[in-house]
Amino acid sequence: MVSTRPAPGRTTQWLDGYRASGGDLFGDAPAGVAGCWHKVAAGLAALADGEPAALQEATARHAADLGLAFRLTGDEDERPWPLNAMPLIVGAQEWRRVEQGLVQRAELLERLAQDIYGPQSLVKEGHLPAAVVAGSPFFARRMVGRTPAGGRFLHVYAADLARGPGGQWRVLQDRVRVAGGVGYALENRLAMSRAVGDLLAGAHGRRLADFFAQMQAGMAASCRRENPRIALLTPGRFNQTYAEQAHLARYLGLPLVEGRDLTVLDGRLYVGTIAGPKRVDAVWRWIDTTALDPLSFDARSHLGVPNLFEAWAEGGVGMVNWPGVEVLESAAFAAFLPRLCRVLLGEAPLLPNIATWWCGQSAERSTVLSRLDDLALLPAFGQAAEGLDSREPVAAAQIDAARRTALIDALRRRPMDYCGQEIVRLSTTPAIIDGRIAARPFTVRAFVARGPDGEWTVMPGGFARLSSSTALPTSLMGAGDLSADLWIVDEKPAAPHTGSRIAGEPQVSRGGGILASQAADNLFWFGRYNERAETLVRIVRAILANPADSDGNVSPGASTLPRLTALLRDWGAISPATAQLPVAGICARALTETRLPGGVATLMRRRQQVGMALRERFARDFWRIVSRPMPSIRVDQPQSMLGSTRWLTEHFSALAGLVAENMVRSAAWHFLQLGQRIERAQAICRMARQLDPQTGDGDPAVTLGLLLDLCDSQIVYRSRYLTRPVTGPVRDLVLLDPDNPRALAFQVAEIVQHLAALPSLRDDNVPEAPLRAARALLGELHAASAADMTTERLAVIEVRLLSLSDAISARYFLQLDTEEAERRSRLL
Repeated sequence: MVSTRPAPGRTTQWLDGYRASGGDLFGDAPAGVAGCWHKVAAGLAALADGEPAALQEATARHAADLGLAFRLTGDEDERPWPLNAMPLIVGAQEWRRVEQGLVQRAELLERLAQDIYGPQSLVKEGHLPAAVVAGSPFFARRMVGRTPAGGRFLHVYAADLARGPGGQWRVLQDRVRVAGGVGYALENRLAMSRAVGDLLAGAHGRRLADFFAQMQAGMAASCRRENPRIALLTPGRFNQTYAEQAHLARYLGLPLVEGRDLTVLDGRLYVGTIAGPKRVDAVWRWIDTTALDPLSFDARSHLGVPNLFEAWAEGGVGMVNWPGVEVLESAAFAAFLPRLCRVLLGEAPLLPNIATWWCGQSAERSTVLSRLDDLALLPAFGQAAEGLDSREPVAAAQIDAARRTALIDALRRRPMDYCGQEIVRLSTTPAIIDGRIAARPFTVRAFVARGPDGEWTVMPGGFARLSSSTALPTSLMGAGDLSADLWIVDEKPAAPHTGSRIAGEPQVSRGGGILASQAADNLFWFGRYNERAETLVRIVRAILANPADSDGNVSPGASTLPRLTALLRDWGAISPATAQLPVAGICARALTETRLPGGVATLMRRRQQVGMALRERFARDFWRIVSRPMPSIRVDQPQSMLGSTRWLTEHFSALAGLVAENMVRSAAWHFLQLGQRIERAQAICRMARQLDPQTGDGDPAVTLGLLLDLCDSQIVYRSRYLTRPVTGPVRDLVLLDPDNPRALAFQVAEIVQHLAALPSLRDDNVPEAPLRAARALLGELHAASAADMTTERLAVIEVRLLSLSDAISARYFLQLDTEEAERRSRLL
């Protein structure tokens, strides 16, 4: 296997010196497709001045700008999406055979599902051993005799494909539970389109938009209701592919919901929203059948919805795909698919699967044992078996003698738990590896979906995975693997794309769609976490600032430092022990604290966690800023820390600007603003109480000047008054001025406006409890004078704001789990 690095200035010859041993996608390409490879490589080289590494870096930036990420099993944090800048190119003639095979296989699996959960003729007539069905942990016995309202079990199907050295495509594994990777295929195309401009069109590459329009219209057609609501049911933000699910939901305009967002009422499914329950007509599920309904399947599941089984079984909600179909994914089933294709469809498979032997039959078991050195062993039913550490295939020739003996003994004891498979040698493709053009083995996950007429349509592309080793890849992405975009190219340009040919022009609609109660909760707390972090950064900056940095105000001294430190301690940013440290130590701990609930690093982390559940609602630029890591904190250098606080202040300002200028004034925006305004109002009360010049020692002007700085009102004060800070004017400006966006009264007025804009559940037009409470507080502030705003009065107002927050939660949000409730209570 040879790799090439282009010489400086040779911007069109990337593939001239490329060589690969055995089958290669470029090396095997017919003349027309090979010419397309050269044309694309020349275009890529021109974009990067002949340097593959530069192109790869640019592509990585585009992927990051789109917010692409993934998580490996066991990872807590997401990883950058590893998109290779060199696409895979397949000619239309070669792909046509693949398409035909995929449609045939999708129809075969549909017929199998109909038989397994219907008459079960294949078992009765001896075409399929009963143990292959009943022995699978994914066989849902409760689904036998249950038929989808439209009669179709499968709507979306994916297949992992391998291209052998001879150019023949084969199926490695069927994916019928979840077509994982379909969102990543879309994301790869979007990132590549940004990186390479019109190269795809110049290569006559097919576009993906129509496939997604067909798939969405097919889901809608199965609901048999005009303008149905289809929700994407996710396991939650800690799932490995949550980023993919969020992107799909945003692209297709589907509500992204978790099980706790949903409830079943009178045999129909509803999502809890701030405007009350809204009907869900169909669910695109991304969780296992056993987790869908804890009352009917696994009682330990926290992902599903009680009584959901009755809703779909009685036709009250559609399911994509139908529950129980994951029984078809097992390796044991793959051993019988070639025969079953002839039985059910009367024809040979157009797209054969990898040769598989189920050891539950004596002849096949003997074959596997006699050819053990040439085969890989894997669990028959998708769950780890004795002697196999995981569900991945294991080449028997590569394990040590002791393990081999133990594995053979386990196979003889329970042969039905094992399958033998041939070891596939994969074709390679050109890829950019470490700044060079090198050959990498690859697999492709292809996708098939039903259109509105029920016919199958195949995505003209797919998700390509470039393996980091020659081992057979079985999961979507592994450590060290890369992804790539798959281009299907025609000899002539396709007709210009004019959007979906299915739905026509959509009905005009305004607003932000439905807002689930949980999403409103997350938006509210995103605003609170963000505002609390900004407030604490302002306090740290005030502690660190020197006279030249405080707009001419006197810098904090010995009399004011304890007050600022007390604010950090009261908010949980530092511990009482930390409060005794020197100034640099106090500030460093406040910024970097992760164990206490109020540390800036803790708040930023919590903000990102709740933000992950809102990815489908945030613009890409907004999420990119949210995802930026905190700057490094030099704990021994106060000036460096001051620079970090300035960076953080600019960070918060950038987010505020995007919210103000780019976010639609929908219910989502109102809840984000509510969280921010309540948090800011409470902070103003607390800072005004702590910086009361009538308590403590020191110059009152210094204390009041700090309050003005923390409330970002120093310039406004000096433009109005020609005196040093004085108690009455300062309190009026930061507490009662209705035109000051940093004043308490302004925050409460904003809270009233946001609550008034939310939908009401009452039919009598009487304001709901949160709005009545906010209006009452605003009326008192309008009637108050600066002299009325004593520390005792401010303490009462702060408690009322806490009660208002609780009232908003009780009216609009779901019940919290114990852990999350405790975390938030510690913060407050």
